[in-house]
Amino acid sequence: MEILNYAFMQRALLAAVLVGITAPAIGIYLVQRRQALMGDGIGHVAMTGVGLGFLLSWSPVWMATVVSVLGAVLMELIRWYGKTRGDIALAMLFYGGMAGGVMFINLAPGGSNANLTSYLFGSLSTVSESDVTAICLLAAFVVLVTVGLRRQLFAVSQDEEFARVTGLPVRALNLLTAVTAAVTVTVAMRVVGLLLVSALMVVPVAAAQQLTRSFAATFAIAVALGVSVTIGGTVTSYYQDVPPGATIVLLTIGAFILLSVLAAPLARRRARALAAAQPAADPAECTIPATRGAADEVGV
Repeated sequence: MEILNYAFMQRALLAAVLVGITAPAIGIYLVQRRQALMGDGIGHVAMTGVGLGFLLSWSPVWMATVVSVLGAVLMELIRWYGKTRGDIALAMLFYGGMAGGVMFINLAPGGSNANLTSYLFGSLSTVSESDVTAICLLAAFVVLVTVGLRRQLFAVSQDEEFARVTGLPVRALNLLTAVTAAVTVTVAMRVVGLLLVSALMVVPVAAAQQLTRSFAATFAIAVALGVSVTIGGTVTSYYQDVPPGATIVLLTIGAFILLSVLAAPLARRRARALAAAQPAADPAECTIPATRGAADEVGV
């Protein structure tokens, strides 16, 4: 393929695959926790890290990782202790992150808002070898956490009180989830962009949930969908000269709409097949009352 003849496209495709894996992998836990917009907030905070990277002449990816991790931990602390004023504190954190990024990058020698654009919306041609190295290392951490600790993270995401009763370190796992989400944001910012990364965390998971409610199946479908749309968006942006981040997000939303349309008739067909497979009911006078279970089992 012609696209693979160029080194920058090889780097971009590798980064796209890693983003397609990591974003839905952590996104499924955020959706379960009803924190779908957490990635968007971390993306705002990471802008300060990008600006500091330019100002201090250090890697913007690694600096954004450090700042976004600190921001994610602070967000989790605000969630624990903020109570009624927590939303105000979070708003100041998000908007302060955006303002800090713009300020620092303009204070940097030769810096301007144009330098920030590729990090906000993604850019294929600017993914360097050092960026790919950083993305590979950070993506390995995300996969290790989201797959290796999937049972514990799922339990905490479903019911914190129950997880605490069973002896799980709930606060430590919550902090780990927040840190992993922050790392994922910095993994994705070179391909999708800081302002659009939250969509890639959430929409593939929502699309997968149209087909199945099992955690394991949802996880697998969401990751497969994430990889498909990131590769498709990257290839499309190369041939059509369109922004990669916007293309990837629009493809993801299109996949969600398509799966939503297909899910309804499939659900009706399964319901009819299940009803047909059930034996005829006993006469009323022969029926023995049964007690329904307290909860359905969820596969992890």
